[in-house]
Amino acid sequence: MEQRTHRLTSERLVGKPVKIEKNYAEVLMETVKEMAVDEYGLVHGGFTFGLADYAAMLAVNEPTVVLGKAEVKFLKPVRAGETLRAKAEVIEESGGGVGDGTSPRRKKLVKAEVFNERDEKVFEGTFHCYVLEKHVLE
Repeated sequence: MEQRTHRLTSERLVGKPVKIEKNYAEVLMETVKEMAVDEYGLVHGGFTFGLADYAAMLAVNEPTVVLGKAEVKFLKPVRAGETLRAKAEVIEESGGGVGDGTSPRRKKLVKAEVFNERDEKVFEGTFHCYVLEKHVLE
């Protein structure tokens, strides 16, 4: 399936899509030393969150999708040099109103999980995504 959203996303910072299907996406990201916050190589959680968020956006795969809210859990630490895989799936969809152009047409609830190279779950979250009538910056 063609990528319809977030097409200019940096593969180095947020990951590379490896699967995009209807209501589902997977993204791989190699963590690098610049993502570490200390001498142990602990990767800042913002990078793991960004990877999961990107996968969630691709699971929705609408050009005007935005994130409204997220509930997340960091389950295990990530070390620089590890490769992470995010899996995201739309688990619920509801209609929305019509209004000023930035009002949501639809809300999609997306479950996202991130796994390390040993297939251990390091992150899980629920992302509340909104498909707007037009781009949020228009």
